[in-house]
Amino acid sequence: MTDLPLTPDDGWESLYLAGEWTDVGDRDVISDENPYTREAIATVPAGTEDDVDAAYEAAAEAQERWSAQPPQARAGAITAALEFVGDHRAEIAELLAVESGSTQVKCEIELETARGIMQQAASYPFRMDGQHMESITPGKENVAERVPVGVVGVISPWNFPLHLSMRAVAPAIAAGNAVVLKPASNTPITGGLLLARIFEAAGVPEGLINVVPGRGSEIGDAVAGHEIPRVIAFTGSTEVGRRVAEQAAGTCALPALELGGNNVHVVTDDADLERAVDGGVFGSFLHQGQICISINRHLVHEDVYDDYVDALADRAASLPTGDPRAEETIVGPIIDEGQRDQILEYVEGSVDDGATIETGGDHDGLVVEPTVLSNVDNDMAAACNEHFGPVAPVIPFSSVDEAIALANDTIHGLSGSVHSDNLEQARRIADGIDTGMIHINDQPVNDEPHVPFGGMKQSGIGRYNGEQILEEVTTTKWRSVQHEPREYPF
Repeated sequence: MTDLPLTPDDGWESLYLAGEWTDVGDRDVISDENPYTREAIATVPAGTEDDVDAAYEAAAEAQERWSAQPPQARAGAITAALEFVGDHRAEIAELLAVESGSTQVKCEIELETARGIMQQAASYPFRMDGQHMESITPGKENVAERVPVGVVGVISPWNFPLHLSMRAVAPAIAAGNAVVLKPASNTPITGGLLLARIFEAAGVPEGLINVVPGRGSEIGDAVAGHEIPRVIAFTGSTEVGRRVAEQAAGTCALPALELGGNNVHVVTDDADLERAVDGGVFGSFLHQGQICISINRHLVHEDVYDDYVDALADRAASLPTGDPRAEETIVGPIIDEGQRDQILEYVEGSVDDGATIETGGDHDGLVVEPTVLSNVDNDMAAACNEHFGPVAPVIPFSSVDEAIALANDTIHGLSGSVHSDNLEQARRIADGIDTGMIHINDQPVNDEPHVPFGGMKQSGIGRYNGEQILEEVTTTKWRSVQHEPREYPF
């Protein structure tokens, strides 16, 4: 296996097209900046629509040969890529820290989740089974078989760039498809070019994976609306996801979308408060709250509200903040100034409407203090919007029915959690919340490679992980054989 350099200064100033690292040339460039120091770590080419065309054409050519490979060859490529990631954990963690502001604990979680996805994907070539089906026509044999869709376009986000790119790329390749990957502009390395190096090292054929960094405003429509891909896998905001779905639908490509969330953490009056607070801290402040499945609203019964707020604020105030590369840091930087300013505007707007800052509310550069807000209602800015930051708005409720109504008062339905010592009551609340995923006596940030992952309402279309993502990147083909002469009516 080829051993390629993986440090931040190892010359990432390229696109990856048809198995070749393509220099900037006359293209515009994107400055890839460390969100903690704001120093440039790389200057990456801004791909063009012509680059998107070239990438898809290379993918289509490579896919025809790849789909003809036996399952052990496709499984072997994923296993080789998995081995490469395992051998370079430290270098990849460093890249995640300096490019996406990932703390050490977040890096470990992301690496383990990405590796789990790859382990699951390595089994897919042997799970593409079919079935014989009876026929209403005498002498006919029917077979329904699972086949690759062809080419998969992937548009990935910046928050968990390696994991959320890999969860689409690895299953697509394992199932016999080729891929064109457009990473987020904030993370073109860990969300894109790194995957090119991983699969290049694994020895996949030229053109099987193509990476086109670029601004979504300039090439997003070209990636999503191109006539070649049959699936467009997108993770990001609901607003942008709607646009991606429109573009994909224009060519009858399947949109596989995981979109925004406004996830609740429900704490009943009989909950174990210490356990609920533990979950609330993790679910709100891991990766600075920049997770689609993080806690956006804490819904707490009025009888335990004050105790919960006090305990949550104490824990939040104690979290170490700063350089994500420092082992002790729990809360690092927000990805960029625009995201930081939006978070602070939500906090300020909520305070203007009557919320109280129990702790936090300020920032140092791009490091936003872990913030707990009390006296919040569902209509305040920090609660009704997906704030995507280290902010914990706490909303009181007086009954189970009110908690369910508050939880469902959103366009989103991605994840959530419920804490109660009464499992019957917890299940009633969980069943009443319109969400794709819900966790009892835990918190919403859960992702397992073999368990379906996705949302309801405007939180997405389709599911990742396990058998479900295999269904997304394959299609069913009916093949029949007429074994004896058939009598026709004319």
